[in-house]
This record gives sequence, C-alpha cells and structure tokens, in this order.
Amino acid sequence: MIMIRKLLSLLIFTGTVSSCEDVVDIETPSEPPRLIVNGILNVDENEQFIPIEIRVSRTDGFFGETTVVALESIVIITEFFDEFGLVSATGVSNLTELDEGSGIYVPDPSFTTDQRIPTEVLELNPLFTLIINYDGRRYAAQSRYIPAVPIDQVLQGTETLLDDDATEIVVSFTDDETRDNFYVFDFGLGAFSVTEDQFYQGESFSFSYFYDRELTPGDEITIQILGADQGFYNYINLLIEQTENNLGVFETPRATARGNVFDITGLDNIEIVDNLGRPQDFPLGYFAIVETFQRSLTIE
Repeated sequence: MIMIRKLLSLLIFTGTVSSCEDVVDIETPSEPPRLIVNGILNVDENEQFIPIEIRVSRTDGFFGETTVVALESIVIITEFFDEFGLVSATGVSNLTELDEGSGIYVPDPSFTTDQRIPTEVLELNPLFTLIINYDGRRYAAQSRYIPAVPIDQVLQGTETLLDDDATEIVVSFTDDETRDNFYVFDFGLGAFSVTEDQFYQGESFSFSYFYDRELTPGDEITIQILGADQGFYNYINLLIEQTENNLGVFETPRATARGNVFDITGLDNIEIVDNLGRPQDFPLGYFAIVETFQRSLTIE
C-alpha cells in the first residue's frame, strides 16, 4: 500500500492586539528539552565499511529550535549469535565528534584499533546497540540490518495534479518475495514516502510521486530506496504527517513521533530498551542500519 502525502504544518499560532494596544499573552504548551538522535545509517554493500555518522542535538523550547550538544560518550556495540541464540562474540565501536560543535559523531580514529564496522559482518545478522551518555543520563537503541531492493527505473511522467507546477516522477522496483517488506523512499528536497508490499509481494511495482514545487529543466534529482522494518516504516510515516512543508523529516522530530531510542538510566538490564513505567522520559529520533539504493534523473 503506497502512502504519498504532502508534508503538513503542525501548528499555527495567531496573536491579537486590540486597538487599545493591550498586550495579549499566549500560553503555549510546556515541553521539556529532549535529546534528538539522527542515527539512520545508509548502507551500500559494495563499500568496505558501514558509513557511521550519528547526529545528536537537543530541543530548546516548544517552537522546535535545536542546539548541538556535547556527549559524554557514544558507542555502538555489535553482538553476534550462535545457532542457539546465545552471544558468541561482541565488538565495540567508539565514536567521537571530529569537528567540535558539529554534533556529528563518527568512528574515533585516535584508537590503536580500527573503530569502523566492516560491511561484511552484516551477513552474520548481528544486533547493533547504540549507547549514548549525556548530561548524567544514558540512552540506548537497537537495530538489525534491514535489506532493500534496487530501483529498477525512474522516469519523468507527464501527469499533473491540481498544481500545474507539480512534476511527476514514476518509480519502479521489484519486491523480494522471500519476506514481508517495508520501504522508505527519499526523494530529496525533504520529500519522503513509505510503502509496504501487502498487495504486490514478489512482483514489480510502479508508482507516481509528485513534487509540490517547481523543478526546472536541467535539475538533477536523486531518489533513494531504504530498507525498513515495520517500526521504522511507522516512524517515518508519522513524521511525514507531522512535519512542516519546508523541513525534512529528520530535521526536528516532533514529541508525538517517538522513535526507538530510549532513556535507560538506572536500568540494570541492557536488554530492556523501552520506556515502560516512565512514559515521559524519552528522547527523539531513530537508530537504524538500512540497505540503500539510489537512482538519479535529470529533469527535462
């Protein structure tokens, strides 16, 4: 089922000042600052290493402004399992902020051992756990590698919507029949859509996407397909519904769009990565390691 939706504005605030110049105070909802984790890692299996780049910031105030934060530590733990489901080996990748104040964390090159994670380990289906320590609290998220399928074809269509300036792009791909699949499409310019293979499992599938802004001849656009599980699919779909028209879905996640990053401060069992019993203690964002394919198209 393909879901293609325009990005919606969440909130519209209006203020009124009377002719007597009385000041009207508008009380806005209170929302505590929250950590934002953008941990979507797009994998090309032809590359030697997983492209690890975790972006971390914090919300300041209800209107969605963000600031970069300095973490106490951030690591990715990789766990491998035997045929009985028991952990057989563990690896740790320590991350660091190479450019101070950027909020971007990558494998630390100052270690004597390589902190990068080889792409070849994905064949063993390990469990990846992201651990963040910040301001006296600990956060965690877990993900396994999620495969995708290549994009077969990208074409510029001729159909229009109510807006004559809209540009149609027709995307075709072939679903993997061996599993139930979810996909996220990144059309650039902050435009995303999601689809699941409920009605086209194992078949070729084509759909149209309409850019809601004018594209001119010669513009080059890049379309990506990302593998997704149901949790990642649901998260992106919710962000599409909640994100303003001029922002990408990863720019400022809304408080109602809870991802898979949890506050685990004080928990003894690292396997318990949820916020049961503490429903208001949660950061924003998502951690996922997904296979990604892309195609480019020049607008005519």
